[in-house]
Amino acid sequence: MSITDMSERMLVRALTAIWRRKDPPVLPERAFSTNPSDNIQIPMNLVMPLADTSPLGRARLIQTMAGAIPEVVAGLDNTQIVHFARFTIVEENLCMFSFYDGDFSNYIRDFIYNVGSAFDALLVFIKDHPPLPVEQHPDEFIQWVKDRDAIQLVYPDSVLALGPEDDRDIVKMSRRLVLLLDECRRTDPPTNVQLFAYRSYPGYSVAQIRHAFEIGW
Repeated sequence: MSITDMSERMLVRALTAIWRRKDPPVLPERAFSTNPSDNIQIPMNLVMPLADTSPLGRARLIQTMAGAIPEVVAGLDNTQIVHFARFTIVEENLCMFSFYDGDFSNYIRDFIYNVGSAFDALLVFIKDHPPLPVEQHPDEFIQWVKDRDAIQLVYPDSVLALGPEDDRDIVKMSRRLVLLLDECRRTDPPTNVQLFAYRSYPGYSVAQIRHAFEIGW
């Protein structure tokens, strides 16, 4: 690490400490909206650290996942609100990425009711997993997922106005953005951040799409 990089890190650390005292950051909550289009195709990015990161531990997880796929597919179909869902091992984490319609808590409750037993089997492989079975601890599971879901970043106008030549200038960077990312790093577990999500057919629910294509349930 160069002296310049070390000096910059020290400056950022000092400025962040000052800014935190003057304007303590607050992680954004999921905003409630009465506009139906705001409650459709909502992303969830659930990151779950693996309890056993060895090849054997991962193999056991994958074998369990393979056996649970039919139940997971049937359960997600039964919720009738999930557009897409995928399970992926990223470094030392099992990640579930999905797009769903409606309220977050209701989505997780539907998930518990329809896929709970299959998810119980997967959670055994997760570090600091919630109380099991999740069907008997729905509120704890909802909070557990919420704590590990990535926040949806809303870009401040000051960030959008920056040019490529400004990204190394701490004075020009958005103070609120820097504080938000610093707070994400401090939470337990650390909070992940979703930067952007693309929708090729915005504003349409799962039910509308399946009805249009006559897929049915």
